[in-house]
Amino acid sequence: MPKPIAPVCNRPLLAYQLDHLRTIGIEDVVIVIGHLGHRIIQTLGDGAAHGVRIRYVEQEKRLGLAHAVGQLESHVDRPFVLMLGDIFFEVDNLAAMAALFEGADTAAVLAVKDEPDAAAIRKNFSVIPGEGGVVRRVIEKPRVVPNRIKGCGIYLFDDRIFEAVRRTPRTAMRDEYELTDSIQILIDYGYPVRMAPVVEWDMNVTYIGDLIECCAHVLRKEGRRSLLGPGASVAPGAELVDTVLGEGASVKHPIRLERCVVLPGVAVESREGLRNAVITADGVLQA
Repeated sequence: MPKPIAPVCNRPLLAYQLDHLRTIGIEDVVIVIGHLGHRIIQTLGDGAAHGVRIRYVEQEKRLGLAHAVGQLESHVDRPFVLMLGDIFFEVDNLAAMAALFEGADTAAVLAVKDEPDAAAIRKNFSVIPGEGGVVRRVIEKPRVVPNRIKGCGIYLFDDRIFEAVRRTPRTAMRDEYELTDSIQILIDYGYPVRMAPVVEWDMNVTYIGDLIECCAHVLRKEGRRSLLGPGASVAPGAELVDTVLGEGASVKHPIRLERCVVLPGVAVESREGLRNAVITADGVLQA
């Protein structure tokens, strides 16, 4: 399953991103797809069900984020918001990025978060501010974390980013074209890059535990202990704690499921309780 359509409380991860984009008036969306991209198209379609219009562009080779952004050049004719499709975001006042962009000559605005966990910054990128509200440096997956400012995978760019992408070399670290290198090229050329602290919570959905934590987080925000999709059923005496059942899923015996995600249509036949698991038709994936 492509990460952008992983089910967070029975909605594709990208559906939450589309919600955020609609709050600032964005209705036209371009999704860059690659491996298993047809699954994303099947899930989101033309975007009408989510209140947007979606077009798809294929990245034929997996050569990094900057390369993916480069595929957009012929499809974008104005400043645009970019979101990384495998990250679940909880944002506050995304419009502040647009306001900052429009308030002064700006080539890019980076969404950032005050991140006390240095390990989380090492998995993303670090942002070093300079004078006058501009960014001085961005560092991809820093070994030494210089501060608590984490770049979070939401950006606002104008067309100068495409010039920077064309000048971006492949990295020695991953043999890819890194978007942070493109952003640093903007900075080095004297194009103003700014940052906006609009991200309150985020999770890169890479591992089973990440999906479980996203679902548990949404349940907590909504004040729920569990969530059952349409047609889902639970045996009498079963207990669901921080657990999500997909559409048509079922729990056959009076067991306790804690911090579990049951995918649509899956029947949980276990007679023993489960914890920290994603339950699929092919078996139990333990976090």
